[in-house]
Amino acid sequence: MSTDGPTASPTAPPPRRPKVIKTNQQQVFLYVVLTLLLSLATVWAGRTLVHNSETLTFAVGSPNSDEALFAAKLAALLKNNASRFRIKVVNNADNAKAIAQFDRKQADLAVLRTDAKVPLRARTLAILEHDLVLLLGPGNKKIKSLAELKKKKVAVVAENESSLAFVRSILDVPDGPEATKIQMAPQGATLDKLFAPTAGFSAVIAIVHTSRAVRDKSYEQVARRGGFTLNAIDEAKALARKFPGISDETLTAGTLSTSPQIPDDDLDTIGLEWLLVAQSRMSPSTAGELARTIYENKSALGLDNGFATRIEPASVEKDAFVIAHRGAADYINDDTKSFMDKYSDLMYLGAAALSVIGSIFAAIYAKITRIAPEKASELSTAILDIGERIEHAHSLDQLECLQDELEAILRGAVIGLRDGTISTDGLDTFKLGYEFVRDEIGMRRDYLKRHASEAEKTVRDAGPAQLDESNVVVVKTAQSA
Repeated sequence: MSTDGPTASPTAPPPRRPKVIKTNQQQVFLYVVLTLLLSLATVWAGRTLVHNSETLTFAVGSPNSDEALFAAKLAALLKNNASRFRIKVVNNADNAKAIAQFDRKQADLAVLRTDAKVPLRARTLAILEHDLVLLLGPGNKKIKSLAELKKKKVAVVAENESSLAFVRSILDVPDGPEATKIQMAPQGATLDKLFAPTAGFSAVIAIVHTSRAVRDKSYEQVARRGGFTLNAIDEAKALARKFPGISDETLTAGTLSTSPQIPDDDLDTIGLEWLLVAQSRMSPSTAGELARTIYENKSALGLDNGFATRIEPASVEKDAFVIAHRGAADYINDDTKSFMDKYSDLMYLGAAALSVIGSIFAAIYAKITRIAPEKASELSTAILDIGERIEHAHSLDQLECLQDELEAILRGAVIGLRDGTISTDGLDTFKLGYEFVRDEIGMRRDYLKRHASEAEKTVRDAGPAQLDESNVVVVKTAQSA
């Protein structure tokens, strides 16, 4: 038998499935790298925010002054403790010029004594030292009041010239010839020399650090020789009211000497304070952290000569001579905020920012890695392609293969719509194309069936002698269907 007529394909072509866009592995790798870099940048930014170093300028006097040595110790302490603060020490000719530099806003920190002119923007972080005013008379001579010293020759024992002006002010001695009687004692002069008849001083007013006075054995040595008498300043409370920077102090018995005991009983006098001050514009967090570091490391900040060995918290009273910085006051009053209280707003803002950034990167990730949905209208091309091949199907087998392809496309479209790999865009076009091709297949099937029936009838009428091999093939194909 001849097989020249159209026959069914031995293997049907695989059903055409919807196209999908494969993930670009290089883009995914790039996204992962960018995500890691973003995470590292976020961690680094957070760490920088918390631990970012801040340099504070500390204005002081000469390099060998007490305040300069204290500033150097504070700078070393902060550096050794890996603090975020760094101290830049700036020396001046004297402490008065350092205060002037602070007043010009050219320094963040300074040390001042309360008899100095206090800058308006100064706020106290800590009390470093107390100075005592000691009224000493020669031998057993008692000095009943400061008023009797106005016209007498008085030596001032102190470390700087500013103490001379302070003594003249508390003695109420105006500028003029009488003021010259109040003189600075020569450097290194002892009480024995000052009270010697050749010196001619009626009294000595010594302004000394409290921490140094209790260590100084020279008072005990001179007292054993009967060289001086320590007098009370009965006007202490009046002077404290008149001069806000002055405080009334009480010297306890045996402060200067235990044998003999000097004073032999508690004694009233006046004093001054050395204050570590900061600019009022310094942030409360900076001032509070700096104050905490100073209070918790008092023993490490004291000088060998005794200065700053008894550091005290700043006075938080509203009537203090120099009011406490708000950050230091919060720490002293235990009103400092916890980490969550301090950074909660910042954390919320950071979380919101990270949420936005995360959403952006998630969108980018989804755009890069997801299977891009195919429009339903794009499947119409495959359907129409099947429609064009219908007229070339000369057997029911070939037509069934086309029917299978069409059903596979429909099944894939339904699954894709469910999974999101196919969008509804152009769905009406897809339905129209599907129905059109489905009807075309039905019409072609009816045609092939009619054609097969007519061929079978022709064979029966013609008989065996007129059998045509081509018709036999068609009949067999129809029967197989």
